[in-house]
Amino acid sequence: MPPQATEKVRLLMRISSQEYDLRCETLTAALRAEGWRGAVLFDRDYILYYTGFAFIPTERPIALVLNTAGERVLLVPRLEREHAEAYAHVHNVEAYTEYPDTTHPMVYLVNIIDALGIAGALAADHDGYPWILGYRGPSLSELTGVAPANVRPLVEAQMMIKSPAEIALIRESVKWANLAHTLLQRYTRVGATETEVSQRASDEATRAMLDAIGPIYRAQSAFGHGAHAGYRGQIGRQSAIPHALANNLTFQPGDVLVTGASAPVWGYLSELERTMIVGTPSDEQKRFFDTMCALQEMALHAMRPGVTCAEVDRTVRAAYEQLGIADTWRHHTGHAIGLRYHEGPFLDVGDNTVLQPGMVFTVEPGVYVPGLGGFRHSDTVLITEEGIEVLTYYPRDLDALTIPA
Repeated sequence: MPPQATEKVRLLMRISSQEYDLRCETLTAALRAEGWRGAVLFDRDYILYYTGFAFIPTERPIALVLNTAGERVLLVPRLEREHAEAYAHVHNVEAYTEYPDTTHPMVYLVNIIDALGIAGALAADHDGYPWILGYRGPSLSELTGVAPANVRPLVEAQMMIKSPAEIALIRESVKWANLAHTLLQRYTRVGATETEVSQRASDEATRAMLDAIGPIYRAQSAFGHGAHAGYRGQIGRQSAIPHALANNLTFQPGDVLVTGASAPVWGYLSELERTMIVGTPSDEQKRFFDTMCALQEMALHAMRPGVTCAEVDRTVRAAYEQLGIADTWRHHTGHAIGLRYHEGPFLDVGDNTVLQPGMVFTVEPGVYVPGLGGFRHSDTVLITEEGIEVLTYYPRDLDALTIPA
């Protein structure tokens, strides 16, 4: 590929500087509307969302400080300074020596707050740096004498609506999740273990992804560094535990398998999950598989702009009752997804958020039968002006998801 073409693709495969500026301008406008002069953000994903700086949170505080005049300063430990200067879309990077050191990092933070003129009318996502990995330190309330307002609702509301660039990255994630899942199914066989199959599928899918888009690929995610697919212990009877953990289980004839696949692309994630069965499915397995698919179709049919998250979940939960399988219900219908694997809003009876174009959800009602197994497909779904678009496209029917024994 010619250098000019490579650079054009590179620009399409990431969030632009202009978009980071727009995100910050949107937040500062919301801060002004609330009567606040600025905000402090400690959350790793919030900082990534507004600056493009991906990092590993440790006991050393990292904070983004911005005021309504548009100034943005990132506070980092000395060991992160060059990293932040290279990647963070901010006006200034300030570095403290170390934590806890003779001068606590929060002293540096208060100096930045004062310099930006936001003391006394400050919002924050936490009242001080969260107690991560043994961190200890004073709250913002103690340091400034005023409790900060809660900025999280403003940030979360902004993150709910994905831009065209974000949606493009989620679509790219879908492609490589699909490949990883294809390989996972191909290598799953009686006598193999979930560890060897998951690792082989994930490694091969990641190598293929890097062969295809390696020069323009960045993971920028706390959830992994390439395409991955696996079972997370949801094998046989264990598949009836929605959030089981991998246990190096061996595949046996008759097992119900619940899978999961994704790929972080510039921090953005998709979700693909399928229920597979090893060997000829029993009548009972067929019945619950078909029921699960019908519940997911019902959820998809209920989703459109203007409907609330609660309405979608209420429709699905009512179906469990009508079908006489309320005892197999374990969780809400789905959740938003983007920079985080789980984001708000949630397709739950307790969430009255209205569905809007640009929102991206997982749709995954499950049926869990102790002693038999769990049945759950998950697809990544975009809310559009006209209705929905299902972004994931892996086969959903039982014939396609039956593993020869």
